Amino acid sequence: MITSIKQDADWVIDPVRWPDVAVARGSAMRGQIARALFCAAAARLPIRVRLSGSGQLGAGPASAPLMTVHDPGAFFTRLGAGGLIGFGESYLAGEWDCEDLTGLLTVFASHVGNLVPSPLARLRRLAMRGQPAADEQTRKGARRNIGRHYDLSNEFFALFLDETMTYSSALFETTADGSPVGRMLGQAQRRKIGRLLDQARVVPGCRLLEIGTGWGGLAIQAAQRGAVVRTVTISERQHEHTARLVAEAGLSGQVSVELRDYRDVEGEYDVICSVEMIEAVGERYWDTYFAQLDHLLAPGGRVALQAITMPHDAMMASRGSYTWIQKYIFPGGLIPSVTAIENSLRRSTRLRVVQRHDFGAHYAQTLRIWRDRFIARRDEVAALDFDEVFARMWLFYLCYAEAGFRAGYLDVSQLTLERP
Repeated sequence: MITSIKQDADWVIDPVRWPDVAVARGSAMRGQIARALFCAAAARLPIRVRLSGSGQLGAGPASAPLMTVHDPGAFFTRLGAGGLIGFGESYLAGEWDCEDLTGLLTVFASHVGNLVPSPLARLRRLAMRGQPAADEQTRKGARRNIGRHYDLSNEFFALFLDETMTYSSALFETTADGSPVGRMLGQAQRRKIGRLLDQARVVPGCRLLEIGTGWGGLAIQAAQRGAVVRTVTISERQHEHTARLVAEAGLSGQVSVELRDYRDVEGEYDVICSVEMIEAVGERYWDTYFAQLDHLLAPGGRVALQAITMPHDAMMASRGSYTWIQKYIFPGGLIPSVTAIENSLRRSTRLRVVQRHDFGAHYAQTLRIWRDRFIARRDEVAALDFDEVFARMWLFYLCYAEAGFRAGYLDVSQLTLERP
């Protein structure tokens, strides 16, 4: 089950299960360049880096995150060959560790624009690899991509999600300055869903379409308000779970759960809800997605979306690149900016954004709770036959995402769309 072993000072990864992490040592020259660039960046960042056999780098105080590089040769080779993808792969391979992984990644996310000198960054962008054609979000590709993540195991997701099995940002109570407080995740998820249903004006008898079922939390809550719900997903595991949940709740006559691509839905609906779905649509299909919402929405209806977003300039700078998160976690996706969403709406629909609520700090809190739960139940992850490389990958993903929100590089918004 555990696929990574230490042998002759090199990490050996099972090339069958983890072929990309098992990539052989690359160009020595690129590794040397990566070492020079990394050491220069670390020297001005509030972190500490301990290189095995070479002392310590970094401008951080004793309380700053400490990154311990066990195998500097392997680490810099991967970094030189794969950039930020190589940085993450080196963590998967066990070549470096950090007790405060979120803190370390937050520092990097906060300085992502100046980690590499501008001339070299421009050269790197010219050589950046784009997303593989196999990850294109066609109907077939989208089902395969969704299956790679959401169909891992319902039991696995239950280890760190709340009792509603909601896999998107929660909405917590806030302090006077708007900061999220509390760790009652299930309650915060119901509050998030409730706010989305409120802004969509869900009332008894309304016809509600949900694009992207998740594990059924929104469909159940909408039905409890009296809505007639049709929810569609292309995840077999989520479809199976939600159909069972609806039946157990006695709502089968009110909620229809379908294994169907959003592009194949027909009908007319008073309300359309879609939570953190746009990120998986793929840039090429944004216009198709929004045009379909417009096509399905009844006159006078409302669309309520929840979307992870990033600043428009950051999205434009990164849209052609292939990232660690796309390679290992969400193949084929791209996080949009609010500007990109508005531009797509103008190109392809009569819909416009009429309400917007941003709450990125709440996503950081949500991810922190997921991370803590995942760490606390890591032994159970292994019992579900997920190996140590997978566990390191998932922890890196949770910390990577949390860091993005803590640094302000990512945000999350609830958007209400209407026709003028």
